[in-house]
Amino acid sequence: MSDEIKRATNIQNGTPTNFIRQIIDEDLKSGKYNGRVHTRFPPEPNGYLHIGHAKSICLNFGLAESYPGGKCNLRFDDTNPVKEEEEFVESIKEDIRWLGFDSEDRLYFASDYFEQMYEYAVQLIKTGKAYVDDLTAEQIREYRGTLTEPGKESPYRNRNVDENLDLFRRMRAGEFPDGAKVLRAKIDMSHPNLNMRDPVMYRILHASHHRAGDTWCIYPMYDWAHGLEDSIEGITHSICTLEFEDHRPLYDWFLDQLGVYHPQQIEFARLNLNYTVMSKRKLLRLVRENYVSGWDDPRMPTISGLRRRGYSPQAIREFAERIGVAKSNSVVDIALLEHCLREDLNKRAQRVMAVLDPLKIVITNYPEDTVEEMEAVNNPEDESTGTRTIPFSRELYIERNDFREEAPRKWFRLAPGKEVRLKHGYYITCNEVIRNDKNEIIELRCTYDPGSRGGWTEDGRKVKGTLHWVSAAHAVKAEVRLYENLFFAENPESAPDGGDFTANINPDSLKILKDCRVEPGLKNAKAGEYYQFLRQGYFVADAKDHSTDHPVFNRTVGLRDSWAKIEKKLK
Repeated sequence: MSDEIKRATNIQNGTPTNFIRQIIDEDLKSGKYNGRVHTRFPPEPNGYLHIGHAKSICLNFGLAESYPGGKCNLRFDDTNPVKEEEEFVESIKEDIRWLGFDSEDRLYFASDYFEQMYEYAVQLIKTGKAYVDDLTAEQIREYRGTLTEPGKESPYRNRNVDENLDLFRRMRAGEFPDGAKVLRAKIDMSHPNLNMRDPVMYRILHASHHRAGDTWCIYPMYDWAHGLEDSIEGITHSICTLEFEDHRPLYDWFLDQLGVYHPQQIEFARLNLNYTVMSKRKLLRLVRENYVSGWDDPRMPTISGLRRRGYSPQAIREFAERIGVAKSNSVVDIALLEHCLREDLNKRAQRVMAVLDPLKIVITNYPEDTVEEMEAVNNPEDESTGTRTIPFSRELYIERNDFREEAPRKWFRLAPGKEVRLKHGYYITCNEVIRNDKNEIIELRCTYDPGSRGGWTEDGRKVKGTLHWVSAAHAVKAEVRLYENLFFAENPESAPDGGDFTANINPDSLKILKDCRVEPGLKNAKAGEYYQFLRQGYFVADAKDHSTDHPVFNRTVGLRDSWAKIEKKLK
């Protein structure tokens, strides 16, 4: 955990705390908001939520849940009909439910308040605090000025109230084309904060809205709508990411001019993960340009992608808790997310055996027509999961990389003349290597010790290597998808020679194995079920493509490979 995170998050009386919780605690002590705690999660329905949004969901809903009577609204900021779709609305609702949160009867949309926002805008026009401007978007940018130079006033800034009211009503009536006019707040074109230099409040946009249809052809800008929505809903603590800190004076100005209820805005640092991009625009490019199969591609940092990859909601919530809430931006190591995932799946994933690259072995001294049922523990971390039986026969499959004809030093897996333990089975020794006409190894001839059933013997001899296996006659053929980070660069934004972030896409982020063999019980695996493939990693039955006839498993995260570490030291 970074020093920044440690400073931002600490423990008081066994309960994690942070600077936001401390602000809320002080407000409750002082009686501010009459003892209420009311937060909100306000996504824009213009894409799928990602792990950064998950942090915000856990923060806003989690804070509300932790206080008696606390509430958290789910509100969609649907102020841009061009980019919004009902598909995104439904996916966001599903993601929040999956994470274990519930807005109950508090589901709202910015579009619910369009009429009220319009009336508020009329109120500002009547008090001389807003005007209709005919400048183009490009001219408005030019007139805005810079951080070191003041802006210039629009020639339309001093229209009288009646003219502004008339033009604004005609804008709503649809008399003007897109971009012909905007409504702007009348504040200060020389203000040191550029957001205060007569910001646009409404633009003309003849586009159908996903909920309002064609009722409106003028739409509120986010900065105008944001604070009003919080005020209308009676939000007490409006928790935003740091980029909104410079916008807070504008939100305050709007609410003060209108004389309406004033929530408290608190900013925190957004989540940044290495080897990951979080920009919705970039994620959309990945989907549209077919770098991934969709928003729920298991390589995507979207919540739906993580869910399909095999992440549990508990792991994501634990991750959000551990990284805490900071006041300055930092980058969190994705290894921490994977650590939380392993810790959680270790407790809930059933242990099974799966051979991803099969190599056949024949136990020459095992009876040909015999099949034994070996008992195996489903999860040593959870006794309540019980045991299962696995068929053991004369012909088995092991992993091809568990055998070496010329074994290096400290090699404890199978090799000619070496004895290994088959998990839940017997000790076997390799005696003969069979090759095809291309000199490729296609089979191993082995013998077994009948007195070693279950993986131990009366003489207590030590066998260091333990291999997983499946019975050749009983194993189920399966497809296994091995996922890695989508980007090979720790910071995907820093492409070589100033190139595009897509230059950092990992060409080996997905490897599909179509000839794997898994325990026969996995034929009945249900989509979304978690498994630990012994010695391989954690896997999940794919939510879309998995079926009884065609089992498909996604690798969620690997186990630590002790041999890889040893081999590196030997080189």
